[in-house]
Amino acid sequence: MTEYYRPIVRFGPDRPEGALPLAGGPGWFSEVQHRSRDTAPHTLPAQDLPPDWHQRLSAPRAAVAGLDMRRGNVMGILNVTPDSFSDGGSHQTANSALNRARAMVAAGADMIDVGGESTRPGAATVPPEAEIARIEPVIRAISHEVPVPVSIDTRKSSVAEAAVEAGAALVNDVSGFTYDPMLGHFCQTRGLPVCVMHALGDPETMQDDPRYDDVLLDVYDFLEGQVSALEQSGIPRDRVVVDPGIGFGKTMAHNLTLMHNVSLFHGLGCPVLVGASRKGFIGKLSGAAHPAERVAGSVAAALAAAAEGVQILRVHDVAETAEALRVWRAIAHGEA
Repeated sequence: MTEYYRPIVRFGPDRPEGALPLAGGPGWFSEVQHRSRDTAPHTLPAQDLPPDWHQRLSAPRAAVAGLDMRRGNVMGILNVTPDSFSDGGSHQTANSALNRARAMVAAGADMIDVGGESTRPGAATVPPEAEIARIEPVIRAISHEVPVPVSIDTRKSSVAEAAVEAGAALVNDVSGFTYDPMLGHFCQTRGLPVCVMHALGDPETMQDDPRYDDVLLDVYDFLEGQVSALEQSGIPRDRVVVDPGIGFGKTMAHNLTLMHNVSLFHGLGCPVLVGASRKGFIGKLSGAAHPAERVAGSVAAALAAAAEGVQILRVHDVAETAEALRVWRAIAHGEA
């Protein structure tokens, strides 16, 4: 029977004796929720953790692309596509994309994530040549002008290679390194950090009645398998970020289960990324039909993830998220 342990995360000065640090950061936990596929969840003292879970949950995370993983980082979304669900068509020229990147950095972005292929539900695959034509001039311009690292959001090794040559420092693959078998090899040879995301199916089909035995544990097992495979290929675990893939082949109930229990993914021993910004489930909960109207709900989702110790928040609304995080940190830590 495989066993899983979700830390019950806390912040602030009222830390009891024996509490363990969460991933080497300011969060801590004195209790964990034990889960398995055969038994009901129940709470245990953190001291009862098996040694491997103790190590993975509490050990400090290495910096990723120069970013400190002891705190939450804001990743600003920059789509250079005509059809992304929220901002498609807004930043297709290098000049407009550069201006947007500058504005996000000024507002508090710690990283800019550039994507040239829409992965919204129902989106068709973009040929690599077209994707490269979209992202290469943008990344080249941004990487020379803004003082934060740039990541490339792609499933394709040829696109990643062009992006890295232009200045990208991290590869963010929504397929979890299942789409292009050469992508992991490329990242290994270049010594790149990577982000592994879970998605059920591909963008064209992922929302066609997605089903799981247990969404939380199924996603965890997929990510554990992919991280282990990358390790075996020569990419160390400390260069891997994991993303449960909110909205990628998930219903409202699936998304809420993952968000509520997202601290489980610290057990992979990797920094955790959450990208819930402007997603459909936020619209359903808030009543905001258009993605651009989901700012408040997106900030609420980002703060909920931060409260679970998530290290990277991938967002459209950088200024609002960064401001909310500053206030939340002051309150949660009990000091300005």
